[in-house]
Amino acid sequence: MKKFPNLKDPFHFAATLGGIGKVPIAPGTFGSITALIIFVYLSHFISMINMLILTILFFILSIWICSEASKDLENKDHKSIVIDELVGMWIALLPVLIIANSQYERTVYALAAFFLFRFFDILKPFPISYFDKNYKNGFGIVIDDVISGLIAIIPSYLILMLLS
Repeated sequence: MKKFPNLKDPFHFAATLGGIGKVPIAPGTFGSITALIIFVYLSHFISMINMLILTILFFILSIWICSEASKDLENKDHKSIVIDELVGMWIALLPVLIIANSQYERTVYALAAFFLFRFFDILKPFPISYFDKNYKNGFGIVIDDVISGLIAIIPSYLILMLLS
């Protein structure tokens, strides 16, 4: 087995979000923070529909990147692979572009989505755990984060409604 991650390998570089995944403590959380920052930045320059298209493209691209980056790994969902956090976080954050009317609401929703996404991604309740356990490939690496992001949407919205 080759050294992982080798940041000179473009698949490893992409899978670790440029090395963010090499952070020794809580790489998934740092990957999620990075995803949040990138999302906030991009959302100031591109429309909601383009952000949705970009998220879908990253979902597809991430499956391929994770497949290639993990092909020689015994543990396919290596802790350094954090590109899946980017996709999951972006999915959790997409509704804020429609439902938030002020900076306060955007901030409340984004923080709720971040913490809830991390909560579901770490604890992996059903159905997240099903996909995490049964799909040991690029699709499996990414889909558990996609489901975590989808599940985080509703409670994030409810928190926003309670605090608005």
